Amino acid sequence: MTETNKHLFVFGLGYSATFLARKLLAKGWKVSGTVRHPEDAAELKELGIPLYAFDGETALDGFDDILKSVTHVMSSVPPKGEDVDIVLKWHFQDLAAATHLEWVGYLSTTGVYGDRDGGWVDEESEQLPTGPRGQKRVDGEAAWFKLWTDYQIPTHTYRLAGIYGPGRNALETVKQGRGRRINKPGQVFSRIHIEDIAQILEASMVKPNGGQAYNACDDNPAPPEEVIAYACDLLGVDKPVLIDFEIADLSPMARSFYRDNKRVSNQRIKEELGVKLLWPDYRDALKAML
Repeated sequence: MTETNKHLFVFGLGYSATFLARKLLAKGWKVSGTVRHPEDAAELKELGIPLYAFDGETALDGFDDILKSVTHVMSSVPPKGEDVDIVLKWHFQDLAAATHLEWVGYLSTTGVYGDRDGGWVDEESEQLPTGPRGQKRVDGEAAWFKLWTDYQIPTHTYRLAGIYGPGRNALETVKQGRGRRINKPGQVFSRIHIEDIAQILEASMVKPNGGQAYNACDDNPAPPEEVIAYACDLLGVDKPVLIDFEIADLSPMARSFYRDNKRVSNQRIKEELGVKLLWPDYRDALKAML
């Protein structure tokens, strides 16, 4: 790939997308994208990334012109309100008309699979979301995939597990006094390090396969209380008391995460994209970040 003529446009330059942007900029790519408030995005401005304000309330002015020099498009914008997808609400036709695009990626979640009582799922598993948030992700994926099925724009979705990395991990949670150990027997969550998200996306850009979905997760689905306990051990502090899930004081959002219990397979990213995870287990990652 001749990388000096590649241009990635990102809807939603947040934690994961900014990490990818840094990686691509270092390889000679151009990166631009949207944030809700460009005046507050000092880090992105320092990187020299052209920024555009987009909150989903109105269309992005001049996006059809911006697209002319763009080769790759990614969205990390979550569902908002009653809308299935606020990017496609305003810009589906712009993207459908951009037949020069080499790759389009939508960052989804493993929440599309719902609850499997600790069982395994892969990309071919039926989507059985347990709540409205998960259903919106299912609907969002279907909407993005219409770019592929109806217009042959090479579109992909990436079903991200729980994201962690520098500045956002169990060590920081414990240091900030927010570490809690919730006991729900048999409960496991899958995770993915931000560095591995970036390499999965980059590997897919090198080898586009329109219409494909990829699970982005590590090799070790684990109970959340185990991760907090390990972080405490690394920091040399006392572990929080184990609290039974049924009596734990959790927000509705936090409680909803425990509704889904599954193990997510990552074989496709390894076999199709040739990805070798940098951080296949949270333990090594937390040790490194310590």
